[in-house]
Amino acid sequence: MVNSPRPMIDPPPPLLTASSPALPPPISRLIPSLPDDLAILCIARVPPSYHPLLAAVSRAWRTFLRSPLLFSVRLEVGASQSFLFISIHTLIDQSRWYILDRLCWNHSPLLIPLPAPPLVSPLGCTAVSLGHSLFLLGGSIDGIPSSVVQIYDARFNYWRLGPHMSASREFAAAGVISGRIYVVGGCHPINKYWAEEFDPEKERWRRISSPPEIREKWMHGNAVIGGKLLAMADRGGVVLDPAVAAAEAEVMQDKAWSMVPTTLDLGWRGRAAAVGEVLYSYSYLGKIKGYDFTNDEWRPLDGLDKELPKFLHGATLTNLGEMLCLVWEGKRKGMEMEVIFAGIRVTKTNNGGLLGSLVWLETFVLAFPKGTFISQCISLEF
Repeated sequence: MVNSPRPMIDPPPPLLTASSPALPPPISRLIPSLPDDLAILCIARVPPSYHPLLAAVSRAWRTFLRSPLLFSVRLEVGASQSFLFISIHTLIDQSRWYILDRLCWNHSPLLIPLPAPPLVSPLGCTAVSLGHSLFLLGGSIDGIPSSVVQIYDARFNYWRLGPHMSASREFAAAGVISGRIYVVGGCHPINKYWAEEFDPEKERWRRISSPPEIREKWMHGNAVIGGKLLAMADRGGVVLDPAVAAAEAEVMQDKAWSMVPTTLDLGWRGRAAAVGEVLYSYSYLGKIKGYDFTNDEWRPLDGLDKELPKFLHGATLTNLGEMLCLVWEGKRKGMEMEVIFAGIRVTKTNNGGLLGSLVWLETFVLAFPKGTFISQCISLEF
């Protein structure tokens, strides 16, 4: 069953930044028998699901747990974790976001609802993760495409509005490459802002030139492979190489674009995911397959026939800490729907084949009416 949301955590105090070398002088030591530098290293290794409990220890602990320093230290010592976020769209044209916590304090996986974003989480918005933040780009609000950007900070469990895109979009393709967000399509092909780039440090959008003949309005899939963004439309797909786009003047940026291979286009179905430089999708019979870019061919992911429950529709794939994660809708009973999560470890065989093994499987029952579906699935590390 769905558990109640975690306690809301206020935004961090303005004096603390991720680049701060140490905490400001505390009222008392974090751990009396240890210097604060060592105490910080100890506390930083505790999973986020325990943080509400740790915050009750003392005022100094609460201050540290609310600071960006905690999460920068977690990254430095390799203690950060990947969490799965899903969006479930309802008949009333709203999406609810949840986080899957498999390492919670009571050792029982939780599916925790997030607080509502500032605006309705619209149908057709595109979700990307950058660092510890989830970005919702555009989408349709009251049937009208929007340029709005909504940002969720997973460290402190709160939303804010970001700089609007230059174009209103719905069903766009997007990805993160070298710390920047690239978004393609989702608007009329004649729009000169059909593709653009977001710099999170300057919080500014910049147009990327594109040849008119490659532009499509709606995109049904996207992935980042080898530092390039793959964006799939109803008829073919395009590849954006940001490194080429950055090296060329705007009038020459058309060189950054190419078409996806035909074999890739014909085999890409639904929401795919890239893990270990392999693009994974699934067939109409619910069989997972991976695309080999070197040999330009799709190969089946073997080893899962007996381990993985059958799924035929509504499935989505994502990369969860370099593990292939599959999410789909299970059985329905009245006002209840099953949401099933599977974590799959993939290895390559000596002959280049793909072998999968089921690492974990979780099922949750949610109270939603018929017509509800999983609209987004993405992972964040923090």
